[in-house]
Formats: sequence, C-alpha cells, structure tokens
Amino acid sequence: MAAASTPAIRVLTVANIAHEVHSYAHDQRAESYGAEAVDALGYALGVVAAQVFKTLVIELSTGALAVAVLPVPAKLSLKAAAAALGAAKASMADRTKAERTTGYVLGGVSPLGQRKKLATVVDASALAWDRVLCSAGRRGLEIELAPADLVRAAGAVTAPITA
Repeated sequence: MAAASTPAIRVLTVANIAHEVHSYAHDQRAESYGAEAVDALGYALGVVAAQVFKTLVIELSTGALAVAVLPVPAKLSLKAAAAALGAAKASMADRTKAERTTGYVLGGVSPLGQRKKLATVVDASALAWDRVLCSAGRRGLEIELAPADLVRAAGAVTAPITA
C-alpha cells in the first residue's frame, strides 16, 4: 500500500529502514484494536498473535508520558515498564492527554513518529522474532519490520514488561 502515509511511515522511509505497510478494514465496533489487527492480518501474513505488538501510553511517576510496546495477547506490567524507563511507578495515561501528546488516536498510536517523542520500552520478546507488526499510526494500518529496526527507529530500550 504505497499511497498510505503517516508520520510513523515517514520516519521509516526517511531512515531508509526496510518495512512493509499492511491495511485492513477497521471495524468501528471493535473492542480490541490489537485483536482486530491479529484477526485481520495474522493468517494472511503468516504471523502469530505474539508477533503483533500494541502500543500503550503510560504516565510515569515523574509525570512524563512514555510508551510501552508489547505483544497483543500480553498484559502490561506497569511496574516493569516503569523500572525499564527509570521511574518508580507508572499508570495508564489519560486518553485525551495521550492522543494530544502523540498526535495519534487510541487504536492507532504508533511507537514511531509521535508529535512529541516519548521514552519507549519494547518488550524483550520482540527480539525473538524475525519480523513484528505494530501500528502505522492509523486504525487499520500496520507496519511490518525487523524488531531491531523498530527498537532503533523508536529510540527504545528493551526489557521484559509483560505481567
């Protein structure tokens, strides 16, 4: 899908990082954006749910927002994410604040190309795969790339952050 362009896709293009963009029809009634992406793309691309990563915006005890990137089926350990980013604690960020800060709507938040670059931690399990998928910055749009490239492009640290 060459016509699609988001800040996340532009980050990869400018950095000359190999990636593929995949689209699917987003259902407004979907309760889980990540599960919707897995259902729509998993079989077609030959990937399992653990290769599709969701992007969650958290608020650290320092007051700063940050991003945690983890497999769709996994549950975030706020304590582990906070520790990986050098904070004592973390909580889920307020939706409005998250959308305003990243420039993306929930369900379309990408770890790349945010309006204000946030500290990012990617779950260490990503490194076990040859390719992973994450949001391209719009509901119904995913980026497929090598996990090391995701970490590098996001300026992220890696750590085990699932509960």
